[in-house]
Formats: sequence, C-alpha cells, structure tokens
Amino acid sequence: MKVRTRVLLAAGSLVALSHAAAHAQAAPQDGAVVADAATAQASAAAPDAGEIIVTATRENTLLSKTPVAITAIGGDSLTKTGVTNATQLTEVAPNLSIDRGGSAGLQITIRGVSSTDNSEKGDPSAGFVVDGVFLARPQAQEVSFFDLDRVEVLRGPQGTLYGRNTTAGLVSLISAAPRLGKFSASFDGTYGNFNTIQATGVVNVPVGESVAVRAAVNYDRRNSYVYQGVSPYTLDPAKENLSGRLSVLIEPSDRVRLVVRGDYSSIKGHPGAGVLLSNLYQAPFSVPADGQLGTDPLVRSGRSARDVSTLTYPERWQSLRDNNTWGVQGDLKLDLADWLTLNYIGSYRELTRDEQFTGLTGVNRTTGAIVTSPQTFDGSYNQNSQELRFAINTGGLKLQTGAYYFKEKSDISFLLYGTQGFQQGQRGYIFGFPQKTNSESFALFGQGTYSLADTFRLTGGVRWTKDKKRRVGATIYHANVDDPLDFTTGTQAGTTNPRGVQDSLNNAEVSYSKITWRGGFEFDAAPTTLVYGTVATGYKAGGFNDGCLAGTANCNGSAVTTPDLLYYQPETLTSYEAGFKARIGGNALRLNGSVFHYDYTNLQLSQLTLVAGSPVQRTLNAGRAKVDGVELESVIKPARNHQIDLSVNWLNARYTDYLIDSAGPLTAQFAGKKLDRSPEWTVFAGYTWTIPLGDGDVQLGARTRMSASYVITAPALRAQFRQPAFTKTDLSATYNAPGGAWYLQGFVRNIESRLTLSSAQIVANFGGTFDDGTAQLSDPRLYGVRAGLRF
Repeated sequence: MKVRTRVLLAAGSLVALSHAAAHAQAAPQDGAVVADAATAQASAAAPDAGEIIVTATRENTLLSKTPVAITAIGGDSLTKTGVTNATQLTEVAPNLSIDRGGSAGLQITIRGVSSTDNSEKGDPSAGFVVDGVFLARPQAQEVSFFDLDRVEVLRGPQGTLYGRNTTAGLVSLISAAPRLGKFSASFDGTYGNFNTIQATGVVNVPVGESVAVRAAVNYDRRNSYVYQGVSPYTLDPAKENLSGRLSVLIEPSDRVRLVVRGDYSSIKGHPGAGVLLSNLYQAPFSVPADGQLGTDPLVRSGRSARDVSTLTYPERWQSLRDNNTWGVQGDLKLDLADWLTLNYIGSYRELTRDEQFTGLTGVNRTTGAIVTSPQTFDGSYNQNSQELRFAINTGGLKLQTGAYYFKEKSDISFLLYGTQGFQQGQRGYIFGFPQKTNSESFALFGQGTYSLADTFRLTGGVRWTKDKKRRVGATIYHANVDDPLDFTTGTQAGTTNPRGVQDSLNNAEVSYSKITWRGGFEFDAAPTTLVYGTVATGYKAGGFNDGCLAGTANCNGSAVTTPDLLYYQPETLTSYEAGFKARIGGNALRLNGSVFHYDYTNLQLSQLTLVAGSPVQRTLNAGRAKVDGVELESVIKPARNHQIDLSVNWLNARYTDYLIDSAGPLTAQFAGKKLDRSPEWTVFAGYTWTIPLGDGDVQLGARTRMSASYVITAPALRAQFRQPAFTKTDLSATYNAPGGAWYLQGFVRNIESRLTLSSAQIVANFGGTFDDGTAQLSDPRLYGVRAGLRF
C-alpha cells in the first residue's frame, strides 16, 4: 500500500503542475494535433506524427482524451519499428505478454491475467479482435501484421462494450480502409537472419466518387529459432504464410458508409517441438511429498543461446502445419438522424487445421528412456458473429446500446500414437479425441457518458450475456484410424486388446449467464490534462474438460469421479482504476499514469494431467487472486529532433487462494505465489535522434526493455519455473527520402540474444514415472534490412 500511496501523491502533483503549465503556455493553434505518450513508445520512426484516433469506447476519440488504459500504435510505426506480429507487441505495451504456445497458438497475458486453455473447448482471457470481429481461435492470430491503420491494446476488463472473454483486456487490430478519390500503392520488404523474408504490397483504387477498392498481399517466411540437434527431420521453414485482404468502401453520401472485407491466409511450416526444460533448468527436478509445495527448479547458468535452443530429443516424424483461414465481413454505418447512428458488423469465418508433430511425455526416471508419441490434429472451425449497435449523441449524453450474437462450431480429431506402451496392431495404439463442439453467446448491452459540466463527465454501462457450450464426442482406443466406436472390451478383426481398453463417450453441456457493468468519471483538470477513474467487471464463460462423469452410460476409461473435475465455473474480475493523461510545457513532456487494483475470482488454470494413463489438458478453478499495479508512461522532447520515451511499471499479481489439484492427494496451497508472466517491475526506455539530410532525414533509434523475473507455474511439481531478470535492446537506423517516397532501414532486435521462457509443460504423474518436459522460448537476436516505397 505504501507504493500505491506514493504513486497517487506523485500523480496528484503532476496533475497540479500540468494545470499550472496549461495556463502559463501559449494556446495551441486551431486544428493542431500531437502525439500521445501511450503511442510514442512505439513511434520512434515518426516521433512528430499527429495524435492517433482510437475506437476503444466504440466511437472515434483522441487517444489523450480516452479514459481507458490503452496503448495505440499507428500502422507506419508498426512497419518502421519492426512490429510485424502479435508477439512483438510485448516490447512496446506495458504489462503485456503475448507468447507462442506451439500448436496451441498465441497466449495473451495482460497485467498478470491469462488463460492456458487454447483448445476448442476453452476461451481466452483477453480478446483478439480484427476490424471489430472477435477471433475465437488463437491458432489463427499469428498471421503477420500488414496494411494496418493501427493496433490498440486495452488493459483491464472490457466486459461492457466488448463482452465475455475480455477479463484481461483486448488486442484490437484495425486494417487500413479504402480511401476515396486517390490512387496509391506501396511496397514494404524485409530480409533478415534465419532466412526471414517479409513482403507486403498494397494498392488503393478509387472507382468513381463514392467507391474505392483496396487490396493487400503479405508473404511471411522464416526458419526455425530452434536448432535441429538430434532430430532426423528438418525444422525449416518454421513458418511460411501467404495472406491477402480485399476491401471495398461504398460511401454514397455523408450519412452512409459501408466497408466490405474479405481475407484469406495460408499458414504453413514445420513448427517442430519445444526444447527440453532441462536445457534451461537443472534436472532431475525435485518431487514434493503429498500435500507439500515443491522446490522451484534451479536455472542452469553458463549456457549459450544455441545450447538452450537446440532440440535434444528425436522427433518421431516430420512436423507439419498446413492450415488456412478465411473470412468475410460487412461494417455498415448509417446516420439515421443528426443525433442517432446505426452501426452493424456481421461476419463469417472459417479455420482449417492439418497438423502433425511429436509429443513428449517425459524421460523415464528409471531407465532414462525418452518417451514420445507421434500426434496428429485435424480440425475445422467456423464462426458467425453479428452486432447491431445504436449510437446516440445529444450533446450532453453519448450512449452506445445494442445486441450481439456469436456462434462457433468445431469438428476436430486429436490422435496420439503409441502411448502407454501400446504397439501397432494393438487396440489402444491410437488414443484420441474425435469430437464436435458448439459454442453460442447472446448479449444485450448499453454504455453512456453524461456531461454534468463542460469539464466533468460520468459513465455507466451494463451488459447481460447468455452462454451455451455443448460437446459430443468420444475418447477412443483403436488399432486403426477408421475403426468404429466400440464401448466393449472386445477387439477388432486382426488386432489384439491386451489390457481390455474400451472407448468412452466424451459428451458435456453447460450454460451460464452473467451481468457485467462499468462505472466511472472523467475530469478535464486543465485543457491538456484528463483525470479519470473507473470500476469495471469482466467475465469469462465456464466450460468442461475431456472425460465423462462416472456412472453415466458408456462412460468407461475416461470417467472422472466428481463434477468439479469435469466442469469448471466462470471466472470474474472486478477492477478499480484511476489515471491521468497530461501534456506539459507545450508538449515538451507528455505523461500518462494509472494505478489499479483487481479482485479476481475462480481463475481458470489448465495443466497437463492423465486420463486413463495418457496426457490431456485439464482446466480447474483456482480460487482467488489479487492484482495491484502502477503504470507511468512519458515522452520527453528536450530539443528539436530529439525524443526520449520512458515507461515504468510496477505489478503485484498473486494468488490469495489456490489449491492445486484440489480433489487429489497431491494438492498444495499456492496462496502468496505470483501469477504467471507478471514481473514486478518493467522499464521501457527509448531515444530517437532525427538528423536532417537534404530534404530527407536519418533517424537513429534505440529502445530497451528491462524486466524483473517472472514465473510460470508447474502444477505437477507444485512449484514454479522462474525466468531470471533480463534486458532486451533494439537498434535501428533509417533513411527517409524527401516527401516519404521511400525509406531504407537497418535493424537489430534483442542485441543481448536473451532467450526467455514463454511456456512450460509437464504431465501430472511427473513425480512417479517421468522427468523433464518441454519449453517454448521467445525470439533470439534478429537483424536485417527493411525498405519501403510509396507512390
């Protein structure tokens, strides 16, 4: 509480200072716009650019006048600072972590709030939205950033305007819309180490006075960051994606605006497996006694980046990813009256997954044998979302109200080969989960802001959500892929069944409803200073695990004994936040700050555990947690052509009640332990020097991120893997031709080549049979050249 008190006192002093400065300085010219502190951290390539317009409140507002903790990065800044995919947003936004989870796709953590179940039966804690459409599948979220107008990262629950599954916050991508009346085209290309090739081409074509068409194509390829080691199969290319987007703008009058978009992405490559945890931590790992906390594994020191990122166990077959996703959407804005606007966003999307890889069970503690299994995943998904929203603006009152509908269908088959020692020809050689899952959500919402005075406004909002989720499937033990379901202990012709295994139904159904709300105020303490406060709630739907309840018909080897192990409850979060956004001394100093407290209940945490002797992921509720934090962002311009960006963030995210595996003998209390991926301190610092050169300029940029240590929980060990504190530094040099006609840049990212832990997995019977597990690592040192052309 002392830290929070000091920061609040400091914030109050800064607001008072900005108020005095605002009256002392000359008034800005009409129409002037400035860059906001939240954007400048990522805007080294364009430090004098105008302030970004954002849509965090579902209407167009200046970033500095938006009472939300938000980082917004413009499209040009994304390109020139090298932020080409979602994982790199970690380097430019406070208290944000976006990690690769192998075949599980992206995992987003904001202010310590996260989710590890990225399967079709799970939901994220942070929403990922493209042009107003929620993308349900994290496997489709690491398509490269290309032809974007901006990216907005909203921190804190967004349950009123954006709905369920935004407990942590929101990552919103807004693509560039077609532009009327002007032909334009551009090309950007990058070549770097690991044979990285990225290229984007864009063309904008006006068709008459009221129609424009925009087309963008992107190619993104790189080799693996993991070295092949003992694997007999290539890991290259790890990624080879080809994406395209076609947009049409129809604007017959100033009261009607329709944007229709279609996109397609081919997502290919050889993703390979994670490295052994023993590459990073000293093994064997200690196993605690029943009911006791374990000992956190020790970090191995003195190892090179290459040693850490080398595959030290053989893959069983060639890893392969051959996925694709496509979608269409319409975005209609219709001014029904001067004070009433109708907004409609409708979309349909599909994702197809065809993947094969090697799964690691572990290293046998007795024999030292590495236990692996070939695995395949085939899945098809489609989602349909519709939102109808009315915006009312009477001057004193601004109101957003409407309805939302979402439905997702999935049909998947996840198969593991040769687990539990079964051989080809034996029933049980193929262990898997063929199943279909339907998820449906309906919501009604409204949020309004009322001006009590010219400088003081109140906001209130509420949302009612109804969720349904249903699965029909089976847990199978087969000798051949096309064997029919068999709930007896018999055998198929030509096979054996040495252990009497049998198929089991894997059906489940849940339904939940929840009201989320938001209340707040905003106060113009000075013409250039906004102070705000909010209380907001977030909600993430509950769900079910693999398996069935013992005693139900055809519930056999995958039976669980209690409903708490099969079903998990919704998680909820209440956030209390206060903040300010100030510009001081004629924009010589721009400063944003916020202080927040979360009460977090029924956290949904996932772990690998055993169902009938084979590893599967199970999600349980973890009781309670609390999160406290302070975020300060600043931009300092000490002289013309010089800019310093500085951000300091403090975070205290901890469990207050978490019984790991509460139904079993291995339970242990985790109260007081840190939440995953939540370093106590992070510091961002950047410097940009713009040197005029003829009618063009050269920009020299340096940016560094310093992070305290953080942890990733290992429920099987009842302990946590610790990532030590680290620093990552980026450098760039860019020549910008006169008029912005073209640019040429050299860059290096993560000069230190610090490989940090993104994820860690170990199966639940770790202590009795197996050692080791797998880890996913962050990006190593990357360097290359980048060039762009505009005409």
